[in-house]
Amino acid sequence: MSAEQTVRIALAGGGAFGAKHAAALARIEGVEVTAIVSGTLESARKFAAEQGVGRGVASLEEALAMDDVDAVILATPTPLHAAQTIACLEAGKHVQVEIPLADSLADAEACLAAQQRTGLVAMVGHTRRFNPSHQWVRRQVTAGDYRIQQLDVQTYFFRRKNLNALGEPRSWTDHLLWHHAAHTVDLFAYQTGSPIVQANAIQGPIHPELGIAMDMSIQLRAENGAICTLSLSFNNDGPLGTFFRYIGDTGTYLARYDDLVTGKDEPIDVSGVDVSMDGIELQDREFVAAIREGREPNSSIAQVLPCYRTLDALEKQLTAAVNP
Repeated sequence: MSAEQTVRIALAGGGAFGAKHAAALARIEGVEVTAIVSGTLESARKFAAEQGVGRGVASLEEALAMDDVDAVILATPTPLHAAQTIACLEAGKHVQVEIPLADSLADAEACLAAQQRTGLVAMVGHTRRFNPSHQWVRRQVTAGDYRIQQLDVQTYFFRRKNLNALGEPRSWTDHLLWHHAAHTVDLFAYQTGSPIVQANAIQGPIHPELGIAMDMSIQLRAENGAICTLSLSFNNDGPLGTFFRYIGDTGTYLARYDDLVTGKDEPIDVSGVDVSMDGIELQDREFVAAIREGREPNSSIAQVLPCYRTLDALEKQLTAAVNP
């Protein structure tokens, strides 16, 4: 595909993250959202009208059969990610799937096998790689000006019912390990430039209705000696979100999504790091650029698979602790 050709994208998922992608894609030149897939045809049409994009269709299969779809972005429920990723690739469409790629290592490996069979662009939405705050730190590391000694992360939410980011009921249950920890596990290896060689996890009680652990603690060690301490909770009553503290040899930095401050709360201007201050937009720009240039994208399935191997090892630890 040439740089002048329009990249025609089907967006699957009419929820909170679907809206973020629709807004991001609207800011990228030479991109057209040609189809919207949601839970129902009615909701797909409503979302398309609200966002001023494409047309609503009844199913992903219908979108994959369209000649005016070159690529698909999947912002759908986690349990559907792996099968839908494979379906897109088998249909000859490039695909970007929101994090997590899968909720099991076997499914993640099946996605990689499909990408390798087809040779298409297949990318996972590990947004932290693209947030300007984390990009700024990475540039210091790759320039040799900063060495990460510890990454301390808090991922905190307050959840009592199975609701999504819009406060609507979910048809599936979110997971601290396979979804939220995936961000940090991948980011730690990416930022240090060193593979994870040790990983430990413990978790709190299983919620009687949701069937998941509401609290979790993870420790990681990279081959170069850097460590990561990750605390996750669905029991934290504010502030909500994820906070990253980089502790290094020449400074401490705190990142929250696209913003960055020093350890003394002094703001760092990251507005010149990339063409946008929106991590989702930068992620989508990389997807489109990789399609046009016929290359592997940052955050490709192959690049993030080590993260899912670590998550699998942690899950086995947690299961063994519950069922010794």
